[in-house]
Amino acid sequence: MSQYDPNRGRGGNDGPPDLDEIFRRLNQKLSRLLGAKPPAAGNNGPTPETSPSGLFRGGALAVVGVVAALWLASGFYVVDAREEGVVLRLGSYSRTTGPGLGWHLPYPFEKVEIVNLTEVRSIEVGYRGSAKNRIPEESLMLTDDQNIIDVQFSVQYDIKDAKAFLFNNAAQEKDAKDIVKQAAETAIREVVGRNKVDFVLNEGRTQIAADTQLLIQQIVDRYNLGVRIAKVNINDVQPPQAVSSAFDDAVKAGQDKEKLRNEGQAYANDVIPKARGLASRLMEEAEGYRQRVVDNAEGDASRFTSVLSQYGQAPKVMRDRMYYDMMQQVMSNTSKVVVDQKGGGNLLYLPLDKLMQQAAPGSAPTPSPSAGQASTATGKQPDAVATVRNGRDLTDRTGRAAETAKEE
Repeated sequence: MSQYDPNRGRGGNDGPPDLDEIFRRLNQKLSRLLGAKPPAAGNNGPTPETSPSGLFRGGALAVVGVVAALWLASGFYVVDAREEGVVLRLGSYSRTTGPGLGWHLPYPFEKVEIVNLTEVRSIEVGYRGSAKNRIPEESLMLTDDQNIIDVQFSVQYDIKDAKAFLFNNAAQEKDAKDIVKQAAETAIREVVGRNKVDFVLNEGRTQIAADTQLLIQQIVDRYNLGVRIAKVNINDVQPPQAVSSAFDDAVKAGQDKEKLRNEGQAYANDVIPKARGLASRLMEEAEGYRQRVVDNAEGDASRFTSVLSQYGQAPKVMRDRMYYDMMQQVMSNTSKVVVDQKGGGNLLYLPLDKLMQQAAPGSAPTPSPSAGQASTATGKQPDAVATVRNGRDLTDRTGRAAETAKEE
């Protein structure tokens, strides 16, 4: 049997399978795949292509080609929309690629590091997992007024510069997380140390979180870590457990103070406008009274001046006129007159209003108990009426005489 017999090693023949035959068949298949022409029919003799050495060289080249193709294909990579690819050439930075399909020189010349930019990473300061798992060496800090408080907060950050994140962190994720944590502790202690304890415990949490976020960002930018601080969450702020009751009393006292202050302000807002209105009204009334008094005084002065000029022309007439005017003014305001008769022991009571009603023409006389008593006691009621009438007539005549003298 020839060594080139294709049936050698088949169907229980002696010896192992023919390796030359295996390489020959493999070479033929690869040749067909690569477009080579098959050998002519009837040519069974060995050729350079079908010789053992030729078959081995052809198979080796095919294997090398496949390996080379696979090696070159290993340089392809895909970057997601939320990621960036950093290509390293022999360990040093080469370029940054965006989302999509990319290619780099295969290993060991180049490699690519895919960095997720939108993934939010978080660190916890002062606690781990829950608020009950406190870490005092991280959470206890001093305020501006020398008070110790317990602050627990978390920091959320992402990556803004893939190159800086890869090359400025020795262990990348772990190293960046440690640096951000240390920067957060430094920043929160500085911010809390600038504020009073009441501000930190009550209304200042939002402001402290904002100031801490800004300060942490400044620190990590100074180290060029390539991270962006997204948010700082103040989870819990409270005094230490040993003095919590005293702080609660202080907070309650502060709330009572604020309540009383608000009540006092409300009372002031109610009283002050009323007082101002009353003061304004009194000022207006005083101004009106002053103006009235001044006007009356000016009028009296003007009237006195005019009377004085007339008095200089007819003194006697003016004296009588003034006397009668005064008597008329006084007598017109009263309805009763008591006359002490000379030489008599009884007093004469004159009810002038009743007498005038009786003396009025056409009016029926109405008896008056007081008038009846006076006439019974004295018996001179008609004389009293006549006296009043005579007095009024005398006043009228005096007035007419004064007017005549003034005209003359």
